[in-house]
Amino acid sequence: MSTGRWLLLGVVLAAVSILAIAVGTIPVPISAIWDALRGTGDTQLTYVVRALRLPRVVMASLVGVGLGMSGAALQGTMRNPLAEPYLLGVSGGAAVGAVLAQAAGVTGAFLPLAAFAGAIVAVLAAFVVAHAAGARGDPRVLLMAGVVVGAFANAAIMVVLANAEPNTVRNALWWMMGSVGEATWPQIAVLSGYLVLGGGALFTLGRQIDVLALGEDAAAGLGLDVDTAIRRVFFVSSLLAAATVAAAGLVGFVGLVVPHIARAFGLRRHRSLLVASALIGATLVVSADLLGRVLRPPAELPLGAVTALVGVPFFLAKLRRLT
Repeated sequence: MSTGRWLLLGVVLAAVSILAIAVGTIPVPISAIWDALRGTGDTQLTYVVRALRLPRVVMASLVGVGLGMSGAALQGTMRNPLAEPYLLGVSGGAAVGAVLAQAAGVTGAFLPLAAFAGAIVAVLAAFVVAHAAGARGDPRVLLMAGVVVGAFANAAIMVVLANAEPNTVRNALWWMMGSVGEATWPQIAVLSGYLVLGGGALFTLGRQIDVLALGEDAAAGLGLDVDTAIRRVFFVSSLLAAATVAAAGLVGFVGLVVPHIARAFGLRRHRSLLVASALIGATLVVSADLLGRVLRPPAELPLGAVTALVGVPFFLAKLRRLT
């Protein structure tokens, strides 16, 4: 991809981020954002920018980066244009792990690890269901297996929350629908660490994903240990998805839509595709969060609901092409 197109992706992300900081119940003039960031502007605007909107925009960007890269890696590895963490049950399993960990008092940097454990269990369960159906390689069967695992995960969360306090249930349900409204810098620091670790690992695995995208037989013929490579990609992708779930709850369909947009730029090599998916994913989630804040003020729509409004029609269009 040309330098101009890379520059375009970066400029669009920057523009959307500035707009997300400026727009809200208390409007912030774009000319005043820099002063607010430096702490030299109006006291109220400085608080709005530095304490409320900037952490929110940064968190949304990081969530988009994680989900975009995870979706691109899963689609390439599985050679399945519909693969993504939410539809494969990865996000649902991560949510179960996170809820159980929170119920046990686990917080901070260990919460994503609990979500990761739930995500791995969900991935294994989806493959077991698809294998039992005798069609593990069929994208539609694997997607149905992911839907079943995701539904079971939601039921498990409801059981965990059955005897919880009303406020706890309300907060958990809002978290399950996805939100970056309570973003804090410590949470951002934790998520950033997992993204650097997982994103760097996926970038390193990019050439192996290129080979896997040719098919398992072709990959084996080229000397790649197919099973080991697939496990590595799935584990790292699950770690990225789990970290985003622990930070912002369930935000679906980002990992589905973003890689297709990246491929529209002519990208085929997965190292470049992963980077582009990170930028596009960040732009998409920041835009979705902004829409959630401004569509029905002063009420706020869940982030996951906004991404689903975009993702579900896209999913149905892609699914129709497979039938």
